[in-house]
Amino acid sequence: MASEPLRYVDTLTFDIFGTVLDLSGSLIPPIDEFLASHPAPVSTKELWSQWRARQRIEQYQDNLLLLGHSGYLETCRRALVYTLKANKVDFEDLEVANFMSVYKDLRPYKDAIEGLVRLREKFDLVALSNGERSYLEHLVANNIKVDFDTIISVEEAGFFKPHPSVYRTSLQLLGKEPGQVMMVAAHSFDIVGARACGYRGVYVNRYGLPTEESPYQPDFEVGDFVELANRLGV
Repeated sequence: MASEPLRYVDTLTFDIFGTVLDLSGSLIPPIDEFLASHPAPVSTKELWSQWRARQRIEQYQDNLLLLGHSGYLETCRRALVYTLKANKVDFEDLEVANFMSVYKDLRPYKDAIEGLVRLREKFDLVALSNGERSYLEHLVANNIKVDFDTIISVEEAGFFKPHPSVYRTSLQLLGKEPGQVMMVAAHSFDIVGARACGYRGVYVNRYGLPTEESPYQPDFEVGDFVELANRLGV
C-alpha cells in the first residue's frame, strides 16, 4: 500500500466512462464517419472536445436545478444535439438517435483490463458511474468482461457525480466507512467529490491534465491501471 492512510482501504470504486472505457478511441471514428456526410466548420477532434465538455454542462445543470438523474445517455444525446447546432451542422433527429447506438460498443483501455484482473486479487471492485444501471450491466458483461463485486449507478442517489449524495449513498450501499474506499478516476472532479466525502483517491491521469485547484487532492497519481496495480502491491 502506498502510505499509512491507505492501509484501511479494501474497496476500490471506479469511474467507468473515460477511466475504464476509452471514450475518444471508441467515439472519434464514428464521429468522423458522421461528419463525412454532414459538413462542419470544425475537425472531428474539435467536435468531440466540444461535445464532451457539453456533456458535463448538461449533467451539472441537472444537479444545480435539482432535476434528478435524467440519464447518462440522455445527457450525451442532448449535448450532441447542442454541439451540432452550435457548429451549424444540419442533421435529422433520427440520425442522432441512430448515432447514439455506438455507445453500446464502447471499448475498454487494454491497461484497464489487466489492472482490474490484478486488483481483484486484493480488493473489492465497485463500478461507480453516471451511467444507468442496465446500461452499466451491459457494458460490464459484454465489453469490459471483468467481474465487479458491485455495480452502483448514480441513479441510486438521484444526482450526477460529483454531487456528494453519490458518494455518501454509495458508502451506505456498500456498508463501508469512507476510509475503507478509494475512488479511482481519470477525471479530477471525481476525485475532488470523493475526497470531500472522506474517500481516499487516486487520479489516473490519462489525459495529461492537472488536478483541481482544491484542498481535496488525490493520495497519488498514476498513468494507467498497470501502474495502479503496481503501486497497490498486486
